[in-house]
Amino acid sequence: MTPRFDVVGLVVSDLAASLAFYRRLGLVFPEGAEELPHVEAELPGGLRFALDPEETVRSFHPGWRAPVGGGRVSLAFRCDSPAEVDGVYEDMVAAGYHGELKPWDAVWGMRYAVVHDPDGNGVDLFADLGPRE
Repeated sequence: MTPRFDVVGLVVSDLAASLAFYRRLGLVFPEGAEELPHVEAELPGGLRFALDPEETVRSFHPGWRAPVGGGRVSLAFRCDSPAEVDGVYEDMVAAGYHGELKPWDAVWGMRYAVVHDPDGNGVDLFADLGPRE
């Protein structure tokens, strides 16, 4: 048997804040998820995106400590158009989330922007500048 990639999981400091952020980007979590010790959203293609509060991780790994620094992990959300990248970025920043990089046209042919989730993880927003090949 070969292991298969199934879940992207994040340990979060404030589950309610993280749920609000990722719901704003279109992920669907169950009603009342703010009170659960582990939550998941199904992603296209069958993958799952999981959020675990720090308290949950400490319940089975008492020595766990939140990492310091960042920039080693990013998540990326494809938008339908460059204008949607701009609009989603502005919406997230207006909602109080940190805008790390304002939208720009990347040399590899995509419109890109980066916002941070409540724990400082980079979340890329991107769209093709022209028709996809």
